[in-house]
Amino acid sequence: MRAIWKGAISFGLVNIPIALYPATRREELSFHLLRGSDLSPINNKRVATADGKEVPWDQIVKGYEYEKGKFIVLKEEDFARVDIEATQTVDITDFVKIEEVSPIFFYKPYFMEPQKGGEKAYALLRTALKKSDKIGIAKVVIRTRQHLAAVKPQGEGLMLELMHFEGELVDVKSFKVPPESAVAEKELKMAQSLIDTLTSKWDPAKYRDDYRQALETVIDEKLKHPDEPLPAGPPKPKTTSSADLLAVLQRSLDHARTSPRNGHPKQERSSKARKSTARKTTPLATRKRSRAKAA
Repeated sequence: MRAIWKGAISFGLVNIPIALYPATRREELSFHLLRGSDLSPINNKRVATADGKEVPWDQIVKGYEYEKGKFIVLKEEDFARVDIEATQTVDITDFVKIEEVSPIFFYKPYFMEPQKGGEKAYALLRTALKKSDKIGIAKVVIRTRQHLAAVKPQGEGLMLELMHFEGELVDVKSFKVPPESAVAEKELKMAQSLIDTLTSKWDPAKYRDDYRQALETVIDEKLKHPDEPLPAGPPKPKTTSSADLLAVLQRSLDHARTSPRNGHPKQERSSKARKSTARKTTPLATRKRSRAKAA
């Protein structure tokens, strides 16, 4: 995997050379836009609004609109002129307790790999953060944009997680939400009982992308039987009304108590059953693996 950024972690006078690598990957099915009459693929063209002509990549520049319809062009050397030292440094300015920071601030993680000469200081920072139960708050420039970020211990390594600045967050007060007084005590106790009954230990391996798998099945069915209509999907669940809330909670609680494994028979299967299911792949997934091997 290629590093997306190389630079250094800086706190106090300590400088640790590191490289950033994506910590997540998106696994989505790719669809093309087609003309309905003959399934001809539709291309996305870069067209100038002034004359409708297509513009090749080598003639495209980056412009900032400082007034409506007026632009100033920035070249690569202009971006490079912006404080070179700052663009290459994860500059930690504060250390804070992790529980003090709302999860809403965090949004994109990267793994940090120490580079030659930085292994000891890297290990020192990782261990110190673990022992203190704190994270480093830093600023970093990635791809022409400055980000707020957190340096966190993650297993045996360090993770950089990009964060929102406070001004980027929408104030929850702008949304209409019911007051605490709208909750009845009996309903609250039953809801808490339901939560307790459905509580289990966190196991990320038991969660799967059911939508993607179902979509692959639909695609395979359409490939096998292109002229046959597919059965209708499940009906949309009805909104629980205030009048029915207590009864629905009671039925949910009864079902959770009598169902295997706290009401999660599908999620709480044995490891043997999960492995068996994992081996069952759709023809679409098999074809994708074959194409990957061929490439």
